Amino acid sequence: MQIEIPKEFIGAVIGPGGKIIQQIQEDTGSVITIDEEDGVGKVQVSAPDKSSIDAALAKIKAIVAIPEVGEVYEGTVRSVMPYGCFVEILPGKDALLHISEIEWKRLETVEEAGIKEGDKIQVKLMEIDPKTGKYKVSHRVLLEKPEGYAERERRPRPERRHNGNRPRHFDEGNKKDGNGHNNE
Repeated sequence: MQIEIPKEFIGAVIGPGGKIIQQIQEDTGSVITIDEEDGVGKVQVSAPDKSSIDAALAKIKAIVAIPEVGEVYEGTVRSVMPYGCFVEILPGKDALLHISEIEWKRLETVEEAGIKEGDKIQVKLMEIDPKTGKYKVSHRVLLEKPEGYAERERRPRPERRHNGNRPRHFDEGNKKDGNGHNNE
């Protein structure tokens, strides 16, 4: 069976030192070869049975998949931080699940929700940051909103404007020439 993948994903499928492609072959009992032709990766998968080929193709397609806003993913919690946790939504693609997007109630800690590394959690991709390409997901949008739930009012952030009271980077009254002498 042969499929084509974008050229820029060839390295992701092979992995560092061939680690990923070797793991896929070991897990599925298949043999995978990748050639680059005409700016496209041609992936050849062979195995004694169709289920092995399908399993290998599914793993390869997951690596080259591009996450879509609005899609729901079954992710794995990779790390827990004070501000949320990182969830792998596709192989090699981690998304931030902010603490405010875990449940409808306000959480003080991620552990309060019972989330720990290795857990499986359903999340919806809410946004892909246009500048950084980072993924932001939510679990709470998949939960029913509690009866009588009222959205907390956001506290307005103070405006950050130059107030004229900043320390100066140089002393205007004591100008020196390049030799350290006063020019007064």
